[in-house]
Amino acid sequence: IYENVQISLENGIATLTMNRPEARNALTLEMMNGLFEALPRLAADPAVRLVVLTGAGQAFCSGGDVKGFAKRAADAAAGGTPAMSFDQRVNDLRRRVEVVRWLHEMPKPTLAVIPGAAAGAGLSLALACDLRIASDDAKLTTAFAKVGLSGDFGGSYFMHHIVGAARARELYFSASVLRADDALKLGLLNRVAPAAELANAAQTWARELAALPTVAVSYMKR
Repeated sequence: IYENVQISLENGIATLTMNRPEARNALTLEMMNGLFEALPRLAADPAVRLVVLTGAGQAFCSGGDVKGFAKRAADAAAGGTPAMSFDQRVNDLRRRVEVVRWLHEMPKPTLAVIPGAAAGAGLSLALACDLRIASDDAKLTTAFAKVGLSGDFGGSYFMHHIVGAARARELYFSASVLRADDALKLGLLNRVAPAAELANAAQTWARELAALPTVAVSYMKR
């Protein structure tokens, strides 16, 4: 249904792939709508025992498609379409943020496979998953401070719970770029694999997770 979100299901493993490799999988409204539609369906599907979230090409997700959003706003203004009010924008964002709630709360394990950059809202999506594995050349950054935003998609909540309040604030204030090994030491990643071996390492781990007793896992998450 959504060109930039690919879905596959094999041996109980549902894989959601953000598919804009030419833009490092920057999130468009279409992509967010695709994830928003797919996740509740996968959560309810008894054939799905694990949900994997990943990005096509050499990146996980570089965050929101800021240039695309600006162009959309400019085109709307040029066409005489009234800009959304502040309340409308807040409500629209809250609806899209349901994506991270599904990743975090669905009664099945969720695994982020990070083949490269994870920034801004892209990092937030990865942090919303239960577990994370990345290539050794991946880079992670909150990024928001560099574009004058406070952060969205629940990233500050997850970061706070993973690394603690002081370190979370430091990472958000500075928007510093973390290499995979440093992110592993902080606990932002569970595993790191050489880039050439990431696909196999992730697949092996995914099979192990999919073999777990799903009812027990759902109660562990709850």
